[in-house]
Amino acid sequence: MLIDDVTIKVKAGKGGDGLATFSKVVLENGPTGGDGGRGGNVVAEGVTDLGALRQFRYKKKVVADDGRPGGQNRREGASGRDAVIKLPVGTVIHNLETGEQKEITGVGERVIIARGGRGGFGNYHYRSSRNTSPTRADEGEPGEEFDVRLELKLIADIGLIGYPNVGKSTFLNVFTGAKSKVANYQFTTLEPHLGVYYGLILADIPGLIKGASRGRGLGHKFLQHIERTKMLFHFIAADSLDPVNDYLIVRRELGKYNEKLLQKPEWIILSRIDEVSQEDLEKIKKKLKRYNKNIRTLSILDDESVEKIKEFLNEIKNGKF
Repeated sequence: MLIDDVTIKVKAGKGGDGLATFSKVVLENGPTGGDGGRGGNVVAEGVTDLGALRQFRYKKKVVADDGRPGGQNRREGASGRDAVIKLPVGTVIHNLETGEQKEITGVGERVIIARGGRGGFGNYHYRSSRNTSPTRADEGEPGEEFDVRLELKLIADIGLIGYPNVGKSTFLNVFTGAKSKVANYQFTTLEPHLGVYYGLILADIPGLIKGASRGRGLGHKFLQHIERTKMLFHFIAADSLDPVNDYLIVRRELGKYNEKLLQKPEWIILSRIDEVSQEDLEKIKKKLKRYNKNIRTLSILDDESVEKIKEFLNEIKNGKF
């Protein structure tokens, strides 16, 4: 099960305390207390693993290490180790205390979620010509601590949408080498899957049905992932009882969820064309072109149509569309 929305508590490390001490060397009995070390930060790092949020299914708190106290002879305490959590690219980090939002947009990108506290000054810091024997040493500051909501919104070049069981998962497997589950029943895909075609990121979005914007089927849980795609491949099965109606229902659900989704570049991928005659295929294309003239046909069993789709993907990759 994909976990794409979770709330956890983060706690950065406390700064180490400063030390108040004096040299024991004869004639050198001045202050020598060192400063405390910085507390560790809670840091997010972007990864490609969509399932990275599963770690928080039971783990609800992330804590960084405290800084070490200052030492004698002006030695500064060691900084606390950062707590680094791996988050899928496309995760939005909501600070539930301040309302601030941060986002992981790239693999390997690091974002500080909660900052560790500053270490306290030791008494060596407070020496002066007027105060040669200061006894003051400060405690370390506490690290930031608050609840955050981690919300995954996929980032992909192309989103594969359409009714359940229309060939989206098969498309992803054939063209990217992904391993999405394929079967002849509705809702085979229960969570989004990503594949890469020579640098193009493709996202297989679980099938949408009438009422999805109100939570039917797999609901609007996956509609949010479509928001982050740059282009849509809308799959329509050529052997459907009513291909045009299938197309219009999904478009209607997209619009009910967010009208901006209707403005994305969209190509119809008319799949399973081997299941209908050439004459019927032309009739279907003619009807669909009333709503969208961008139509490509595909049968995984037909090498020629597969090659044409590869050429199309290459053109997209090279910025032609």
